[in-house]
Amino acid sequence: MGNGLACLPKKDLRGGIGSRSRRGSNSRSQRKTAASEDELLHHQALAMAIHQHQLSRRFDGSMSRRIGSTSSRRRDLPDSVTNGKLPPAFLENLETRKIILVHGEGFGAWCWYKTMSLLEESGLLPVALDLTGSGIDQTDINSTTSLEDYARPLITCLQSLPDDEKVILVGHSCGGAIVSYALESYPRKVSKAVYVCATMVLNGQKPFDVFSEELASADLFLQESQFLVYGNGRDKPPTSIMFDKQQIRALYFNQSPPKDVALATVSMRPIPLAPIMEKLSLTTENYGTVRRYFIQTLDDHILSLDVQERLIPLENALNDPS
Repeated sequence: MGNGLACLPKKDLRGGIGSRSRRGSNSRSQRKTAASEDELLHHQALAMAIHQHQLSRRFDGSMSRRIGSTSSRRRDLPDSVTNGKLPPAFLENLETRKIILVHGEGFGAWCWYKTMSLLEESGLLPVALDLTGSGIDQTDINSTTSLEDYARPLITCLQSLPDDEKVILVGHSCGGAIVSYALESYPRKVSKAVYVCATMVLNGQKPFDVFSEELASADLFLQESQFLVYGNGRDKPPTSIMFDKQQIRALYFNQSPPKDVALATVSMRPIPLAPIMEKLSLTTENYGTVRRYFIQTLDDHILSLDVQERLIPLENALNDPS
C-alpha cells in the first residue's frame, strides 16, 4: 500500500527522462504506438504480472518487473485501468482468473482492499486470506510456532480446490515465504507465483535473512530489538514483534493517505517470530516447477531496492547445477 502502481520495463527505467526526451522527436505514429504500449503496461500491472514474459527480462524460472514510482511521479492509476475491464480476449486466454492474495507480516486480508476492487473490476477473481493469527483470525499469535502453523489457511484453501483448478498466488513482503512454502507443498495447484517486494528466499534460508542486512543478524535482533513481545513471559523467548504507529507509517505507509495509515494502526497485529525465523526447504521437483515473478517496488522502506535486486539472481541458485 505504500507504493504507487506505475509500471515500466527495466530498459525504460534505465533510460530515464533523457531517453524519453530524445524519443520526443519521433513521428506522431510512433507516439501513438508508445501510448498504446503504456496502456498495455498499466493493464498488466493491474493483472499482477500475468503474461509478463512478453515484456519482462527472463530469468531461469523467474521474472522481474519494477513497479512503483519515485517521489515525484504521479501515483494515480489511469482511467483506462480504474474504469474498465481487461479486454475479453485477454481474460479468455488466461489459464486461471483466480488470484489468492497473501498479506505480509502483521497485516491481514484487509490490506488488499484496494487491489481486490481493481482486480474484480477487471474481471479477475481475487481472494484475500488471513494467515493464522492475522486480520480477524482469532488464533493467539503466541501459539504460532512454525511456518506450517502460519501458512495453514493458505494450505487449507489449496487443498480444497478441485483437482483440475489452479490459482495464481501473490505474496507481499514476508507473505513471499508463505507463497514459497505453498509452492513446495502443492505445486500442481499453482499456475504462477508473484512476489511483490517479497521474501523470495533460497532453499535453507530463513525469511528473516532477507531483512538481516537492513536490521541486524537474527541473534542480535532478538537480543536488542525494542519491538519484541514476550507473549509467554519475560523468562521465555520472544514470540512476536509489534511496531508502534510511527514505525508503521515510516516503514509501510510512506506514500499512503492518512486514512490508510489510520486503518493500519487499528488493524495490524503482532508479527509472529517463529515463522520468519524458520528455514525453508525448497526443491526443484516442487517449488522449482512453478513459474515465478518478482515485482520490485522502488520506494520501499522495508526491503531496499538493492536487496530486491539481489533476491532475484540468488533465487535462481536453486536451479544452478554448480
